[in-house]
Amino acid sequence: MSRDITVMGGAFIGIGILHFVRPEPFEKIVPKALPRKKDLVLASGVVEIAAGAMMLHPRTRRLGGLGAVALLAGVFPANLQMTADALRSSRAPRWYKAGTIARLPLQAPMIRIALKAARS
Repeated sequence: MSRDITVMGGAFIGIGILHFVRPEPFEKIVPKALPRKKDLVLASGVVEIAAGAMMLHPRTRRLGGLGAVALLAGVFPANLQMTADALRSSRAPRWYKAGTIARLPLQAPMIRIALKAARS
């Protein structure tokens, strides 16, 4: 297994756990139009942990990679919401605003890694 898949699988598990330990920051970035924000955060945490763990095992790596791709696509609106909120905020520091913008294109290499896992 390649290092990038291992790192991404571990990161997914860690971030998924954070959905349960500290759900509030994740709830804040759920798009405004969606109801039951906490439920969505917890559900995405479960999927994130499962996809991460599955990418780490050869027998489940394909399904884990595909699940990671679906998750990354599914949470992209939350990343857009976070950026929009940051840019509208007069209190958000410039570095934070820049970080939310810079984060958006990082989805592409993460999707490539997840697809690599799905093919391996």
